[in-house]
Amino acid sequence: MRYSDDIIEEVRMKNDIVDVISQYVKLTRKGSSYFGLCPFHNEKTGSFSVTPSKQMYYCFGCGAGGNVFNFIMEYENFTFGEALESLADRAGVTLPKMEYSREAREMAEQKAQLLEINKQAAQYFYYQLRRESGQTAWQYLKGRGLSDETMKKFGLGYSDKYSDDLYKYLKGKNYSDQLLRESGLFQVDERRGMYDKFWNRVIFPIMDVNNRVIGFGGRVMGDGKPKYLNSPETKIFDKSRNLYGLNVARTTRRDHLILCEGYMDVITMHQAGFTNAVASLGTALTSGHASLLKRYTKEVLLLYDSDGAGVRAALRAIPILREAGVNARVVSLKPYKDPDEFIKAMGPEAFEERLTQAQDSFMFRVGVAEGEYPMDDPQGQNRFFEQCAQMLLELSDELERNLYIEAIVREYRRYGIRTEDLRKRVNALAMKGTPAKVRTEPRPAAPEKKKKESAAQQAQKLMLTWLVTYPHIFDEVEKYISPDDFVTPLYRQVAGMLFAQHREGEVNPAKLLNAFVDSEEQREVASLFNATIHLENQEEQDRAFADALLRIKEESLREKNRNWDPSDMGALQELIQAKKELEDLGRKRQKLHISFN
Repeated sequence: MRYSDDIIEEVRMKNDIVDVISQYVKLTRKGSSYFGLCPFHNEKTGSFSVTPSKQMYYCFGCGAGGNVFNFIMEYENFTFGEALESLADRAGVTLPKMEYSREAREMAEQKAQLLEINKQAAQYFYYQLRRESGQTAWQYLKGRGLSDETMKKFGLGYSDKYSDDLYKYLKGKNYSDQLLRESGLFQVDERRGMYDKFWNRVIFPIMDVNNRVIGFGGRVMGDGKPKYLNSPETKIFDKSRNLYGLNVARTTRRDHLILCEGYMDVITMHQAGFTNAVASLGTALTSGHASLLKRYTKEVLLLYDSDGAGVRAALRAIPILREAGVNARVVSLKPYKDPDEFIKAMGPEAFEERLTQAQDSFMFRVGVAEGEYPMDDPQGQNRFFEQCAQMLLELSDELERNLYIEAIVREYRRYGIRTEDLRKRVNALAMKGTPAKVRTEPRPAAPEKKKKESAAQQAQKLMLTWLVTYPHIFDEVEKYISPDDFVTPLYRQVAGMLFAQHREGEVNPAKLLNAFVDSEEQREVASLFNATIHLENQEEQDRAFADALLRIKEESLREKNRNWDPSDMGALQELIQAKKELEDLGRKRQKLHISFN
């Protein structure tokens, strides 16, 4: 739903940016702004600034910037709509209700009821774990090394050994059997009627990214079967589109997520400080999971069990992640089976070291392929390199393919393979039209180095910063330049909006940012209001102001010259007038005065 500009601005104004960001970042006042360590990149000296007068934040280190919406979107990985709803709830602003059809309204109400049932069930299980009847489960979790704090953080619980406890509890809250059946928490048969699906199990609540309980996992106490049991899919739980632990991991400040196999892997890793761990929910990785991961990271470390099943799971996951545009690396925990075993035996520091040694996913596949052939036999070697060539053909980017050819040759040079040999084999297969499953998109190119700003761009940014910071200078500035003099398209757009705000009586950069939805544009616009130059006295202010004015007018004239149509006499007159104005401005530059006080 698209909300009106008035509602969006009301929510923004009722969420003071310093108050909101202080909940996430420790801020210290310095002059008219607040500073702290940037939450979007690692730094030791605080370059992250929050300016109350502009209601904006900006990091002079990494360039992150924007208004309160941008901060919540970037920190929480929210969409704009999610950020708006979160801030509206914080400020007590009631957003307009969407107009639903009768069917859609009934569906929304049913989902809300199912979420409430799951919340009530999670609270019930949590309570049961802490009663005397839950001591077996409590001791089991303690025996697995979990602290009280960790159990609380993940909301762990226990379902009693009686199979109708939860049913009786929820019936006492007047829920219908039909709704309880659709919650996935109960089973029905002719002999027993409706009874609890989870009983005599440690309970792991499953939450979506907004911390709502959408399902449960249960580990049996004793020798019952199955050992692990998960909620079935319901109208609020789709296991192929949710990941356990993502509600916590999405706010991690690390540049990657760790994908492992089970609930206990995730919990153990979080307790050890690796709060970027997630797990799929009793199912192999799907394209839905990969799309969800892409929303929060560009790289995933695969941390499956080191047995054959874990290797097969990694091999299935790699192409799915690549197709979603997520780079994957594979972590080896050998000789240990899983993260729980490794961390208990070796500790968090050794675990961190294993993560840094994660293997490139393509070379991991090559290594697995090597194990499928008798490499002490020339024929086995030949078949292995044939498979390598087939895998290389999957890579549509020529540079990437050549880099992996070199990597394979370096790794297996002991078998006499040369770069030319492997490249010829790849080309021969390509000429034959060997069907190679195209599993991957070309690897995203390394980010281009940002071009150095021209003097004209610096002057335009400086002028926009001054106009926002010292709105009283507008009257002087308007004597010499207009928004059309800003030749960079984005700068011209922003200048036009600022000049319009000035005419309406209020210069409001944070409100202006609401108009930009692209995150890169938001960063760029935020930087326009945070250009800096050190000016010690009035003389330096006047000189800087004159230099910026002249530079903007000069570049504006050059732009008009470049785009002038010789047949357009009106444009010629404009050029002549612009040149005259520039000459006049140059002659009077010594008389140009500005005050930032």
